[in-house]
Amino acid sequence: MSHEDFKKRIRDDWRDSLNAILARARSLGSQAVLAFDLDSTLFDNRHRQARILREYGEAHAVPLLAACGPDHWSSGWDMRDAMRACGLDAGQVEAHFPEARRFWAERFFTNEYCVDDGAIEGAAAFTHAVVTTGARVVYVTGRHEGMREGSVGCMQRHGLVTPDDSQVLLIMKPTLKEDDDAFKREAHARLGRLGTVVAAFDNEPTHANDYRRRFPDATVIHLATDHSGRPVTLLDGIITVPHFTLVA
Repeated sequence: MSHEDFKKRIRDDWRDSLNAILARARSLGSQAVLAFDLDSTLFDNRHRQARILREYGEAHAVPLLAACGPDHWSSGWDMRDAMRACGLDAGQVEAHFPEARRFWAERFFTNEYCVDDGAIEGAAAFTHAVVTTGARVVYVTGRHEGMREGSVGCMQRHGLVTPDDSQVLLIMKPTLKEDDDAFKREAHARLGRLGTVVAAFDNEPTHANDYRRRFPDATVIHLATDHSGRPVTLLDGIITVPHFTLVA
């Protein structure tokens, strides 16, 4: 499904679903577990993406890319779309893409660059609302352990709850090489041992579907931000939301 198709799934009452999650978490207290992805779920990566493409443009004398901004990444994670949005024609995109992708891969998964991330609207307040219920917040991310310092620093800067006690955990891949899908599925077993999974939040349809299958009694929330572009349809029962702000 395209980003626009996901946006069409957003119901008028999506805020009621978030409030219902908080109410259920409150009823279970410390037994409740809420799982959150980071990239494109709680964090907006477009500033990081734009910085990398700007630096590539500067390093390779491509002025259009050197002027890249976050809005050029509005259609998703495909760098070629961003390059086109910056003004490159089809031939220029194909000529630059292989080296630009290598340049990106060397920088994106690092502490130095993840500090540029912004926060999804309402994310900080919602994580604090969850903690107030007594529930556990568990960040389950495809980021690797080498990004822990930058990730926690970004949480602090944007006011999200941080993994500084037993109520808030950050589960990361051991290294960059592990497959994201397999890692998150393995993390499900750990989540189940922590308590009752009340809700899980992810922007990636594959991961949202995995949560739905593994925890059928939980509310699974899909963030209609951006995603990898894989043609995956969300399972029935998954609720799509644009952000976390509870008040219209």
